Amino acid sequence: MTTIDERQEQHEQIRQRIAKMEALREKGINPYPNDVGERDRIADILGEYGETEGEALEQVGKKFTIAGRAMALRSFGKAAFMSLRDASGRMQIFVKKDIIGPEAFEVFKLMEVGDFVLATGRLFRTKTNELTIEAESVRIVTKGLRPLPEKWHGLSDVETRYRQRYVDLIANEEVIETFRVRNRAIRFIRDFLDARGYMEVETPMMQPIPGGATARPFVTHHNALDMELYLRVAPELYLKRLVVGGVERVYEINRNFRNEGISTRHNPEFTMLEFYQAYATFDDLMSLTEEMLSGLVKSLRGETTLDYQGQQLNFAAPFKRLRIEEALTEVLGLDAARLNDADYLLEVFQRNGVKLDPAKLRAQYPTEKGFLGKLHVELMDELVEPKIVDPTFITHYPTAVSPLSRRNE
Repeated sequence: MTTIDERQEQHEQIRQRIAKMEALREKGINPYPNDVGERDRIADILGEYGETEGEALEQVGKKFTIAGRAMALRSFGKAAFMSLRDASGRMQIFVKKDIIGPEAFEVFKLMEVGDFVLATGRLFRTKTNELTIEAESVRIVTKGLRPLPEKWHGLSDVETRYRQRYVDLIANEEVIETFRVRNRAIRFIRDFLDARGYMEVETPMMQPIPGGATARPFVTHHNALDMELYLRVAPELYLKRLVVGGVERVYEINRNFRNEGISTRHNPEFTMLEFYQAYATFDDLMSLTEEMLSGLVKSLRGETTLDYQGQQLNFAAPFKRLRIEEALTEVLGLDAARLNDADYLLEVFQRNGVKLDPAKLRAQYPTEKGFLGKLHVELMDELVEPKIVDPTFITHYPTAVSPLSRRNE
């Protein structure tokens, strides 16, 4: 939480930045020009000259122009180093009064961390061997009026990072890589399904009934039709209609909306992949999912393993397949002969500190089969799932518990 002193300091920094913006205008300089033009990508420069020695750089006659947000500034009176970051990477420029001239250097002194800056010059290496552009000209591209968070040492508050993702991207450079990985993952999934004859479609976001999942919907009103509509909770019903209509393989990657809880694992709107295939069994679709996920991880990482929260996950095929009863016995160690003994199962909940209201469950699932099935599902959710690390298919979900479960032949 920001303290009163921190807010006052921030307001003072904003006031100083506005004053510098006005000083630029007084010098006849537009602090928000719209004629930047062509420039070099920092990643391309580093890729081509990252290993080039200093003497060889002197033979490179080409000048380079880069633009990016100033992320660091070290001033030495008549010279300064400024680190610029564009969408592809980060690179240092060296600005010297004797090179750009006294008037231009006075303008440069009005630039600071958080501004977008354009610089042109030749490459050289500093005494610390860092590849740097010796600026022959420096220009303001966008004057930043708000200081970067936490004095530019990173943004760590989780709530702020989620609420102000643009600030998170500025302060934590590794976050943009998450965006790139997501983009590559979605592209891989599309290519994977397209190559196997699936057709991508878009189905209605506003629906007359909230179907395809059990979730609380967002409600809206259609003025022209004078009727209530619901933001979809899943695309399932319309995708299945397409299968009925003759589209034998179909998928959609799009948004869904559920008017329920909010956390780092639950968002009111989220992207879902849903696909359907005619004439396929759940075994066929498990094999397809297994191939897709294994291939996805390998395409992103070059291998089928990855580290997540201190654990190594293995996405190599084949994935483990367990019936729900097998998961209860193998993962949780329950007595297979007593899986239909309600008293025994309730004792397992109590022993593991899981609160459960048996009377309420019996009222919801009055048949013995439904009640036992619900206990199995609760055991899975509360005690088994946290113990499963590698990708695992759980099958034979009890049909008496959910109408979304198809009876298995």
